Amino acid sequence: MYTILIVEDNENQRYLYRQELEGCGYRVLEAPSGQEAIDIVSTVQVSLVILDICMPGMDGIETLGRLLANDRQLPVILHTAYSNYQDNFMSWSADRYVVKSSDLSDLKASIADLLVAPKEADGEKPKPASNEVNV
Repeated sequence: MYTILIVEDNENQRYLYRQELEGCGYRVLEAPSGQEAIDIVSTVQVSLVILDICMPGMDGIETLGRLLANDRQLPVILHTAYSNYQDNFMSWSADRYVVKSSDLSDLKASIADLLVAPKEADGEKPKPASNEVNV
């Protein structure tokens, strides 16, 4: 089972994403702030991070930089309501940029692509979370 960390300051958004992603079979962790996300990633191996940009305190761009400074291989999806951040060169280090929508199909497709497709294409198995067994 893949572990996805949702970093989103809006509690209702986190709840929606949790429900949708758990329904797809993922283990979901939540962080309402960038600092909490960094703390979680330092103690728990996650398979992928979904990261909001506009958050109080440490924003998603700074959080992205800190996460990737610790693990450059960690897949990160920037998920924001603001398409203009695509032009920010720091956002280019994320694996995907998905504009928020009530339809989560683009987000779910990006998750599936990042967790399965590239690794299988290279002949590698995807990186499991620490509680998974690689067979």
